[in-house]
Amino acid sequence: MVSRVTTVAFQGIEAVPVDVQVQIGPGQVAFTIVGLPDKAVGESRERVRAALIASGLSLPAKRVTVNLAPADLPKEGSHYDLPIALALMAAMGAVPGEALQDYVVLGELALDGTLAPVAGVLPAAMGANGIGKGLICPQVCGPEAAWADREMDILAPLSLIQLANHFKGTQVLSRPQPKLGSAGGLLPDLAEVRGQESAKRALEIAAAGGHNLLMIGPPGAGKSMLASRLPSILPPLSPRELLEVSMIASVAGELADGRLSDRRPFRAPHHSASMAALVGGGIRARPGEVSLAHNGVLFLDELPEFQPQVLDSLRQPLETGETFIARANHRVSYPSRIQLVAAMNPCRCGHAGEPGHQCRRGERCAADYQARISGPLLDRIDIRIEVAAVTAADLIRPAVAETSEAVAARVATARDIQRRRFEQLGASARTNAAAGARLIEEIARPDREGEALLQQAAETLALSARGYHRVLKVARTLADLDGLEQVGRLHLAEALSYRGAASLRVAA
Repeated sequence: MVSRVTTVAFQGIEAVPVDVQVQIGPGQVAFTIVGLPDKAVGESRERVRAALIASGLSLPAKRVTVNLAPADLPKEGSHYDLPIALALMAAMGAVPGEALQDYVVLGELALDGTLAPVAGVLPAAMGANGIGKGLICPQVCGPEAAWADREMDILAPLSLIQLANHFKGTQVLSRPQPKLGSAGGLLPDLAEVRGQESAKRALEIAAAGGHNLLMIGPPGAGKSMLASRLPSILPPLSPRELLEVSMIASVAGELADGRLSDRRPFRAPHHSASMAALVGGGIRARPGEVSLAHNGVLFLDELPEFQPQVLDSLRQPLETGETFIARANHRVSYPSRIQLVAAMNPCRCGHAGEPGHQCRRGERCAADYQARISGPLLDRIDIRIEVAAVTAADLIRPAVAETSEAVAARVATARDIQRRRFEQLGASARTNAAAGARLIEEIARPDREGEALLQQAAETLALSARGYHRVLKVARTLADLDGLEQVGRLHLAEALSYRGAASLRVAA
């Protein structure tokens, strides 16, 4: 007789059903797991054996065969422990096998029979709900699973004994409740930034339309300080965005205590990050920083210090909003709709173009430094600004700067305008930055004066087709901030200034 329990394997954030089949039969005493298990799955037989002994059960002196079907799908991770243990218990008659047919099971076993948290519980719960089954997971992961569906049957035991008692009717496990993570304190406020009014304006525009932003300026000008305050003016995640972000974090094992957060991700990897760390990869093709920043901000400080090949790997995610990771035995994709914010010095010494400064290497210092960033990557950045050094007068005078709360209100209004517009047009885009070429040409059609300016600027600045459409996107956002339906000449002029005035160049 073969007992069966359903679990899942992960391909990206998709949970693929896996049938755990256990047979206890005559033959030489052995415990064999087949079906392309990795080392963590292969080692589960020792954890399962010890957990069953701690729970008052022992394996029979027979041949135990565990098959993970489909057999040609790689099985990775420790979450196969619990489904293997339950299938064994069903084969031994310790739990009713019929009751297990209604659940998808995942969890890691400790040697004492308690359940340890595992990654991927939220996408597993979504997948189980999609095939009409409940979910059994560790107690710590219960709040995470509860977000899949409020009516879904979820069991989140602390140990193997609790689960067995529940099926015997001697103990009742209550359904876990979804929880949001703590706010983690107040976000840094824009009011703390002295001066830099033009940079604050660019930050507001970038937040309103989801545009990529590059800040160029000397050390200490406040580039990192400005970037760290971007989350304070971004709107909270919508329920749909919250689930998307949380599913990626769940697969990466970054959901603390199963709690979700409605704050947009803000990832700031060090410039020593490898390509696999930034875009994802490794043996298990895990999500990288660009996917963990989905629906949020990816901040790259000291941009030219990143390896050029690593930076160029961002070109596809920035264009398509998705990262594809191909391996010899499988291919996965992760959503990566991000807002890229980058900061850099104008040259290696950091002071090119400043009055009274003369570099001993001359113009070559800035040229070599800026050449580390490829043209195609720069073409994908909508707004480029120069952030000048803060003067002593800005630091001494009393602070009267606008708060993040006031700026966030304008950003939320502009985002609401975009959301209603795209819903009426039946488009999947949520911000102007995510709109396609044909769509942005339709919604950002300028007036006659603006069209003449755009044609002249396109020739003067030698805009590429991508650059042309990104100027339209920024102009559309500027019009939304002004509450205007028509994109005018002033909007296009400001958008073009962000595109061309701060282009990478060597100051004379």
